[in-house]
Amino acid sequence: MSQENRLEKTNRINLLFDFYEVLLTEKQQTFLKYYFLDDFSLGEIAAEFEISRQAVYEHIKRAEGMLETYEEKLGLLKKHEARSGVLSRLEQLMEDSGMSPLHKETARNLLREAEQL
Repeated sequence: MSQENRLEKTNRINLLFDFYEVLLTEKQQTFLKYYFLDDFSLGEIAAEFEISRQAVYEHIKRAEGMLETYEEKLGLLKKHEARSGVLSRLEQLMEDSGMSPLHKETARNLLREAEQL
């Protein structure tokens, strides 16, 4: 796997983890955090938990699969990305419009509120 693909995968797993972390087991959460967030190797995680590298690998793969399954069923990441795209286009449209500075500031505040939803 190329470095770019690996980075893309890591970013996706981290985003999915943000949405679905609470749906994973404690062990799955821990292994994903060590591997994807803290950048531990399989060997380092295995040594920490006194299990084989293969066991760590299987736990991580199973957890990744669960994250993808949750996304397929719930689509929270997809909805988030779509919402972010719409808000970005709306912000650009607002900036390009002839709105007064006061109205632009009000619109920016509303956009920030919408982003927090």
